[in-house]
Amino acid sequence: MATNISIDLNGQTALITGATSGFGVRFAGILSAAGAKVVLTGRREERLIAVKNKIEASGGCAVALPLDVTNTAKIKDCVDEAEHRAGRISILVNNAGLNIQSSVTALQEHDYDTIMDTNVKGMFFMAQTVGARMLHHKIQGRIVNIASIGAFKPLPGLTAYSMSKAAVAMMTKGMAREWAKNHIAVNAICPGFIKTELNSDWFETEGGQKQIMGFPRRRVGTESDLDATLLLLCSSHANFITGSLFTIDDGQLLT
Repeated sequence: MATNISIDLNGQTALITGATSGFGVRFAGILSAAGAKVVLTGRREERLIAVKNKIEASGGCAVALPLDVTNTAKIKDCVDEAEHRAGRISILVNNAGLNIQSSVTALQEHDYDTIMDTNVKGMFFMAQTVGARMLHHKIQGRIVNIASIGAFKPLPGLTAYSMSKAAVAMMTKGMAREWAKNHIAVNAICPGFIKTELNSDWFETEGGQKQIMGFPRRRVGTESDLDATLLLLCSSHANFITGSLFTIDDGQLLT
C-alpha cells in the first residue's frame, strides 16, 4: 500500500523556550520550515532578534519575546503577548534548560536551585500556562518537553541535572495522563550527547574524544538528529502518541 507522509504545520503556532542557542534555535527553524508561526523566547534579547531575522529571511513568520522561565510570574504575560501577536498556541516546545558540572559534595545550593528552577519549575509552569489555554480554547495541542538520557541514568558530574531530567520525564507522563481526555498530547525527547555550540569545544579536547570513544558507535550526535522526532510529535501524525519518552542517543544508554 502506497503512503504519502508529509509534515505540514501551516496554521499552527509554536512557542519555543530557550530559543537563543543550541536545540532551541534548531527547533525554531525546523518548525518554521514546516509552516508554523514560531514564538521565540529566551533570556538574551539580541540573540532572539538574530534568530527571528534569520527565520524571516527564509520566508517564515517569527515573534521574539524575552523571557527567563525562572521568573514564573512573567510566564503568563509572555503567553498573553504570544497569543496576541501570533495567534493561539497549538505547539509548545519546552526546551529551556541548563546544566552545571559539579561533584555532589561541591555543588552549591545556589547552583542546585538554578538547575531545578530552570529545568523543572520553569518547564512545569510554562506547560501549565500553555496547557490551560489549550484546554480553554479546546485545542488538540502538542507539548514536547526536552529531557535527556540523564532521566534514565546518572551522568558523571551531573547528578542534580540528571535528577531534574528524571523529574521532567515524570512531569511529561503526569500531564499526558491528565490531559489525554482533552486530546492534548504531551511527550518528551530525551537526547543523548549531541554536539552544539555550547559543548563543541569540549568534544574536540582529549577528554571529549575519550568520551566519544566510549559510546557504542564512537560518535556524537548532531542537532539535526532530533528533527524527525520533533516534527512527528508536533504533527497530526502523533495522534496516537502521548506520555512517551523518546530516547535519541545512538545507543549511548546501552553502555
